[in-house]
Amino acid sequence: MDNALKILLLFGERSEVRLTDISDYLGVASSTAHRMLAMLLYRGFVRQDSRSKVYLPGTALTGVAYSILQRFDFRKELHPFLERLNLELQETVHLGLLDGTMVRFIDAIESPKGVRVASRLGVSMPAPSTSTGKAMLAQMSQAEVHALFPDEELEALTEKSLRGRSELDRQLALVRKHGYAVSSEESEQGVSSVAVAFAPSRAPARLAFNVSVPTSRMSRQDQARIAKALQVAVHDAGSVLHG
Repeated sequence: MDNALKILLLFGERSEVRLTDISDYLGVASSTAHRMLAMLLYRGFVRQDSRSKVYLPGTALTGVAYSILQRFDFRKELHPFLERLNLELQETVHLGLLDGTMVRFIDAIESPKGVRVASRLGVSMPAPSTSTGKAMLAQMSQAEVHALFPDEELEALTEKSLRGRSELDRQLALVRKHGYAVSSEESEQGVSSVAVAFAPSRAPARLAFNVSVPTSRMSRQDQARIAKALQVAVHDAGSVLHG
């Protein structure tokens, strides 16, 4: 049972694993690892890609995770802070959740301006292509980031997206130094954004606030002003979540 639980915990660090990964991680023979994976597969906690043969989180595992999160509706608790940012900055704001190697936007309020960034509510994007994802990844160690992204090549959304893990490492170092992450047309042409992540010890999941604006309205001064507002909002919201 302990080894089976360790396998499930490994999926919190990696989006996919191979049989050899499990065998090495647990220090057991491949046949033993295969028996445990077969049991988890039968119960729906993992699934196997028919072509690559890698193992992925199953519907039972993700269902348990999301049902637990929904019992504590942190979106309701954090929505007033999105409203405050939206009112103060007059730009589109998001709450993002790190889900493996992806960012899922779980709450949003659009800018009241005629020219604005549309809400990404319900959309998932590769974390390295978003300021929200970079803000949350920067709170992990390099080893944890490399476990999520074992290959050098990264999925890209635009010509300006990060394409290499080494480039991601350099950007994450800057995020840790400055306390906020930025993106300039890395997820969508004409869109720039700034994000600040919640400290893991002060939130029920890896979360971040994001402000998205048309690139034409994002100067260095705007970037610093937005980052400051986000840092204040995250600090205040974290106090609410932490009680």
